[in-house]
Amino acid sequence: MTRQSTRPGRRETKRLDRREAIIGVAHAYFLEHGYAATTMSGIAATIGGSKATLWSYFPSKEALFEAVLDRATTHFRERIISVLVPEADLETTLRSFCRHFLEKVTSPEAIALHRLIVAEAGRFPEIGEMFYQRGPNTMIRLLGDFIELGMARGKLRLDDPRKAAKLLLALCLQGDHQQVLLGRIDRVDATQIAATADTAVDFLLRAYAP
Repeated sequence: MTRQSTRPGRRETKRLDRREAIIGVAHAYFLEHGYAATTMSGIAATIGGSKATLWSYFPSKEALFEAVLDRATTHFRERIISVLVPEADLETTLRSFCRHFLEKVTSPEAIALHRLIVAEAGRFPEIGEMFYQRGPNTMIRLLGDFIELGMARGKLRLDDPRKAAKLLLALCLQGDHQQVLLGRIDRVDATQIAATADTAVDFLLRAYAP
């Protein structure tokens, strides 16, 4: 029996490339104009194709924005999964997680997207929900699962692992991220990120000492 190839054909590859190109243009357009002022017609004009072509890929502005969020969060989610290795040392892994997390959320791209969500979520709660599920809630779940393993092994005292995850994330975000988000500083350097990450982990380890 001949094994059929799972690789996409030329036509499918071309369609996927076109879809990625649309998402890239839409990402920049949303950030520049905001969610409310963005229209499918405007994006189609920027791309240079017809509105009908754009609609053949995405049936609505909401679906297109969802695709933008998916692309913005997928790579980072995969990176975090690779960091939170179940068999790895608890403290070392938590410090690595916090540093990667802070590097991501204080990057110019992440800050711009965060500002967009905050500015528009009051009028369009659906985009706030999209962002929460793909961003904060995913981090809480992944980190909570890792912390739960640490609790099961006696490295941390038994408690609600999701609550511990929320605490650690809040400790990471309370300083440098807030300063960048509010425009008080432009960027956080690696030394400061490491210091903030270490402080957050030290606090968590003391709070949940077995």
